[in-house]
Amino acid sequence: MDVKNKVVIVTGASSGIGLATAKLLSGKGAKVVLAARSVEKLRKISSNMPDSLAQKTDMTKPTDIKRMVKKVVEKYGRVDILVNNAGRGMFSAVEYIDPAKYRYILELNLVAPVIAMQEVIPLMKRQGGGAIVNISSGTSKMYIPYIAGYASTKYAINAITLTARQELEKDKIVVSVVYPYITATSFAKNTIRAKVMGTQHSQRRNDDLPEADSPEKVAVKILEVIETGKDEQYVHEWIPRK
Repeated sequence: MDVKNKVVIVTGASSGIGLATAKLLSGKGAKVVLAARSVEKLRKISSNMPDSLAQKTDMTKPTDIKRMVKKVVEKYGRVDILVNNAGRGMFSAVEYIDPAKYRYILELNLVAPVIAMQEVIPLMKRQGGGAIVNISSGTSKMYIPYIAGYASTKYAINAITLTARQELEKDKIVVSVVYPYITATSFAKNTIRAKVMGTQHSQRRNDDLPEADSPEKVAVKILEVIETGKDEQYVHEWIPRK
């Protein structure tokens, strides 16, 4: 799909991968809807993007998601592309995962994208097609201690994405998943942290890890998926395949 003049919703658009994606798509001529909680940041970003819309949206609140999509339709009359990017990490041994915090991560990383999809799919069907890109994680293809809570939400989004792809193929709605890995954003800073294993806690040595990718590199891969309709896209070749 050519993104020029297309209406694109990008969630988590106030920083990191979401912001880089919004800027790239706007530069390609898309009409970008910036969805995030930080409304002042969004307005500032929107002021530098032609024909964009800043919409304050808490993705853990279904009413916010529905209101956001309604505002998009009121302004543009359609939704061509949805990029489900908003999310947050969790770092905890399985033994110590706080159920309340885990439910929050599930709501943000998994339930919210599903609701957003459910809001735009009927629109796309009436329009004769569209594209949905869900941002997963390379960790969903790996087993790494202390990130099971986060990775499990991304395992699930993979299944949702690739199943929906088959279900919606007849409607010309292309659903794809992108797997970033280590990216130079504030993701680690915002990760919910809990108890691990005391002296038994060991992490992969930093010199064993690949260099962090820039958000702009991830954005290019997201654009590539939209343009080609590819089912799965890895950002970093270092990520092991199962």
